[in-house]
Amino acid sequence: QVRLMESGGGLVQPGGSLRLSCVASGSIFNINVMGWYRQAPGNQRDRELVASIRNDGRIKYGDSVSGRFTISGDGAKKTVYLQMNSLTVGDTSVYYCSADSYDPVAAVVSRDWGQGTQVTVSS
Repeated sequence: QVRLMESGGGLVQPGGSLRLSCVASGSIFNINVMGWYRQAPGNQRDRELVASIRNDGRIKYGDSVSGRFTISGDGAKKTVYLQMNSLTVGDTSVYYCSADSYDPVAAVVSRDWGQGTQVTVSS
């Protein structure tokens, strides 16, 4: 089992910046993708992809954050960061760290989630 610990959320004014961090522990050897998702208040649907980074360095961004957010990671330490700039009220959400692990024996991919960290953008 993979455990994920997020930090760095908080309250920021529109146009401001925040940096989120996530550290993985436990069964981290098979992690091949780490990322960030968010779920806005009152939204019970699927979580929205913010950004993800693979072990080979490939990065994917959600359309709504491309150009404003930057994901980076330390593959050896299984740590991932999200630098968020030019924040808007629409970025207010709970942000969840994710880790995808591939089990080569069972040939399945599993996803673990952190508990989430609140980001509030308000004047």
